[in-house]
Amino acid sequence: MLTASLRGLRGPYALRHPRPLPRPVPQSPADRVLLWTKGLTKSYAGADGELPVLSGIDLRIRDGEVVALLGKSGCGKSTLLRCLAGLLPASSGTVSYRGEPLKGANPGTAMVFQTFALLPWLTVRQNVELGLEAKGLGPAERADAARRAIDLIGLDGFESAYPKELSGGMRQRVGFARALVVEPDVLMMDEPFSALDVLTAENLRGELMELWESGQFPTRAIVLVTHNIEEAVLLADRIVVLGSRPYGTVREIVEVDLDRPRDRRTPAFEQIVDHVYRTMTGREKETRAPGGSPALERRTPANTPLPPAGVDGLSGLAELVLHRGGRCDLADLADGLGLAVDDVVPQVDALDLLGFARLSDGELELTPAGTAFASADVQESKRIFGTAVWHAPLVKLIAGSLRQNPRGRQRAGFFRDVLAHHFTSEQVQRQLDTATDWGRYAELFGYDADRAEYRLLTGTDAQLEE
Repeated sequence: MLTASLRGLRGPYALRHPRPLPRPVPQSPADRVLLWTKGLTKSYAGADGELPVLSGIDLRIRDGEVVALLGKSGCGKSTLLRCLAGLLPASSGTVSYRGEPLKGANPGTAMVFQTFALLPWLTVRQNVELGLEAKGLGPAERADAARRAIDLIGLDGFESAYPKELSGGMRQRVGFARALVVEPDVLMMDEPFSALDVLTAENLRGELMELWESGQFPTRAIVLVTHNIEEAVLLADRIVVLGSRPYGTVREIVEVDLDRPRDRRTPAFEQIVDHVYRTMTGREKETRAPGGSPALERRTPANTPLPPAGVDGLSGLAELVLHRGGRCDLADLADGLGLAVDDVVPQVDALDLLGFARLSDGELELTPAGTAFASADVQESKRIFGTAVWHAPLVKLIAGSLRQNPRGRQRAGFFRDVLAHHFTSEQVQRQLDTATDWGRYAELFGYDADRAEYRLLTGTDAQLEE
């Protein structure tokens, strides 16, 4: 496996940690548990009854550790994080903070989001002070605490700047400063580096880990949501691998016993990456929902989200596998392309969802339908894809709604509202983007961006869409 190392990158605004301080060590193992979930289940109300998203989650977050929640889209990572933060109530089971069951927002946590979530009309200092203002601190005390957090995170000199004046990396630093200024016991991070370019993300990850190791980090534990296997192995002491069919469960908890800073190129690092990858992509040994059938429940847009893979990408992967005889080791294929396995997981998931390929023990094999799809000319591949795409619940929902509408049209807002019960706004947009790409290629429907409206395609419309 090829794993590029970008160590040693440091910007002019590196994190400040003037002197190492020892992280407090509690006196007993019981004292070390900050967060504890027991039998945590989270369900949402759907048209066909309760839709389970998480089921039977038992997890402990201890003082002094970094825990990564890892899994594919739709496995419930972000839902679990929000339950730990007390932002979502459990449907059953308990979430406890320092031994006390949560009855609302967790007072010992703070959140860093993927999309920065800054208020554009406030300056850096004012954004950082928001949490302190909510806690009732006076202006002078807020200003002093914000100044120290801004200096710690490398933002000094930007106190009076507005978010629009900052780069993505600097805006995310504001998000970190805003979370750290309240000195939470547990820092929650929901894919905080995914919106950044590769070099900026690598730099910020490295600086945060240096700060964590120095003892200057004003928090006792970190819980990180990620879909990136290498990121999880780089940062975490434990990796909680979540499965998603038909509901989110803990597949395995992987201990990462590697010294920091970690080098991607070492055999030990690659061995853990490979193990986590096989765990994450392997089939569920048991798919029985509580009180339900052992078979996968009826697929819905909520329990079977679309992987973020365009038609060109999944077609390209299918052709590469076909050229290797229709079956190949996925890690070897990624290595030969100069990619990490993470880079091709969405395309693999797409081929699996469409019935074009199956993954078993790291081996990706085309099905007869996938072989026909990969070897066909453009028009035939579109026909094959048009048949297979009905396995994609969101595409099926859009096409079915259009066919039932006498006008053959439907506002995109209708589908946004349906998805909003189960996904964040960013995830909803990614789901609709993928569904639009697949539906257009299959010539099932078109999309008018000006009207934000889907429509059935006539023969002429299909030609125009092409």
